[in-house]
Order: sequence, then C-alpha cells, then structure tokens
Amino acid sequence: MYHYFAKSMDTKMKSINIELVNYEPKYRKVFRDLNKEWIDKYFVMEEADYKALDNPDEDILNDGGCIIVALLEGVPIGVCAMKKMKITKHDYELAKMAVAPKYHGLGAGKLLGQAIIDKAKSLNAKSLFLESNTILEPAINLYRKLGFIEIHGVATPYERSNIQMELKL
Repeated sequence: MYHYFAKSMDTKMKSINIELVNYEPKYRKVFRDLNKEWIDKYFVMEEADYKALDNPDEDILNDGGCIIVALLEGVPIGVCAMKKMKITKHDYELAKMAVAPKYHGLGAGKLLGQAIIDKAKSLNAKSLFLESNTILEPAINLYRKLGFIEIHGVATPYERSNIQMELKL
C-alpha cells in the first residue's frame, strides 16, 4: 500500500491512504468512465479512445501492457495504463491516466505515474512515451515533474494531441 499525506480543508495534516492495485475485470467500467469523463469535458472521443477503453484486454493488456487502479478506502479514484508500443523507438506509452475530479489534489496522479515508470523499469524498458494536449496544464506539469521532456515527430492517432513527451529510463 502506498501512503500519501495531503492537507485537509482545515489546513491540518490528514493521512490519505491511496492503494495501487493491478487492473481486474471488475475495474473495466471505472477505467472507461474516468477516461471518458475528462475526454468529453475537453475534447471528443476518438477511434483510438474507443479501441483502448472498450477493449482494454486486446488493446493494452494482451500485448504486455498493464493498467493500475488507485483506490481510496477501497473506492477506485484513478487509473493509468502502460501500453506496449510497436512502431516507434519507445518501449511503452503511459496512456489513459485519469483521476476523478473530486479527488484531484490528493496525489493519486503522481502515484499512478510513478507506478507506471517503476513497472517500465522492471521490464527493462529504455523509454516511456506519452502524448497529451497543452490545455491540460496540471497533467503536463505532472509529467514534467516525473521527468518527461517534450519531443516531436511521433505519428499519432489523436487529433487532439499537440504535445508528445518522453522519459528515458
């Protein structure tokens, strides 16, 4: 179990226990719903979104990827995937990271991102890739804090993607 400390509303330190677990079929709906929520808020769902969110086993897990779920008191509050890349020089893609809006600020995104980095390292990956959109400033800031740097030139299936980043491991 991972432990993270965050300030509560009354400015006193309150212990927040966020547990990270591997994806199981029971988390399929939450994986889809959390991602669809942020995509619908800022963009529109695209073919690549439907492929990953409707078929996580085929699109992510069966090719050597993984999905990690963040739980707060047993309730799923966040998800993140690591997808095997086939065409580029990058080994894996950090993908489909989402945290329920009411749980933003607790550190779940950082824990999920670090867990994906640790998983990639355990598989002897040399790099992690991600793509996003600069309108998602908190996400871009998180990726930079995790060590990702901006790169260019990787083909993307997403119309909304206007930034690509890489982390050398």
